[in-house]
Amino acid sequence: MSATQAKLALEDGTIYTGTGFGAAGETFGEVVFNTSMTGYQEVLTDPSYKGQLVVMTYPLIGNYGINLEDRESARPQVEGFIVRERARWPSNFRSSGTLESYFAEHNIIGLEGIDTRALVRRLRVRGTMTGILSTTDLDDHSLVRKAQSYPNIVGRDLVKQVVPDRASSWEEGFISPFASQELAPRPGCPHVVALDFGMKWNIPRCLVQTGCRVTVVPGTASADQVFALKPDGIFLSNGPGDPEPLSYAIDTIRGLVGKKPMFGICLGHQLLGLSLGAKTFKLKFGHRGANQPVLNRQTNKVEITTQNHGFAVALDSLPADLEPTHMNLNDGTLEGMRHRRYPLFSVQYHPEASAGPHDSTYLFEEFRRMLA
Repeated sequence: MSATQAKLALEDGTIYTGTGFGAAGETFGEVVFNTSMTGYQEVLTDPSYKGQLVVMTYPLIGNYGINLEDRESARPQVEGFIVRERARWPSNFRSSGTLESYFAEHNIIGLEGIDTRALVRRLRVRGTMTGILSTTDLDDHSLVRKAQSYPNIVGRDLVKQVVPDRASSWEEGFISPFASQELAPRPGCPHVVALDFGMKWNIPRCLVQTGCRVTVVPGTASADQVFALKPDGIFLSNGPGDPEPLSYAIDTIRGLVGKKPMFGICLGHQLLGLSLGAKTFKLKFGHRGANQPVLNRQTNKVEITTQNHGFAVALDSLPADLEPTHMNLNDGTLEGMRHRRYPLFSVQYHPEASAGPHDSTYLFEEFRRMLA
């Protein structure tokens, strides 16, 4: 198969020319980077990446292929994928296909062969930018104009593009023999209702592993719909984009606060903060990777965490009832909080850690103890 030229244009006028793979066509999104050395399939299928063109900093991607066990949703969620080099011949006994065939099947455009180090440095210095990835329009001026005219991720509701259509029961625990999280089973079967704003599948798996019965509901559900399911606890999931436009979710969470134990992750953490009177802001280039150091202020221990977010809760905006519990050691941003009076807490990072370290799986056990 002959190589297809492809281009990435940023809104600041920068052009990167490489080779396309997977699908052909044109796609837009916020250009972000992920520093993980492994876990590219989990990155691809994480609904939190909706609306984004993802650059991997590790230079060779696709070397262990694609398999069904490691998906975090039913299909790739990224708008496009950018790598230095893709592996043509994956080597892994679980592999059922290549990165290129997976992209072609799901109509995802990939770009390889550019200087990803230069691109990441530009994003770190100037901040994330809107970009266009194209295998069809290769005119530099046309591409830059398109990138500049595409709507910014700030103020957009991306959650409604990834929420499930209806409520469902989740019964699956860890399915892979390589799932090494140690989550001790507990007696009983408390009912957790999970508000799905774009939830990674490993989150309900962790809840099931700790002995919970899990019902997943769309993130657009009302407080009355949640209470009708008679939950023992409520979970707020991760999801894509800016939390501030999600007024329906903020109103729902405000109606749930203090009624049942609650645990939020990532976007769920941000929405919980907004519902309780805190403010959020956009990070310059976000936190995306599997090696982010976080200080647990309650134990004074450092956790190495997996993260994927471009927004954060402003520490100086926390109301008196919210106590900061975790802090990012790279930039001092808030990574976790707990209510002083109600049984609820949240973290900005991903304790389900797929792919990534398992330092923070204790948070699922803490939530389970709240439901006893």
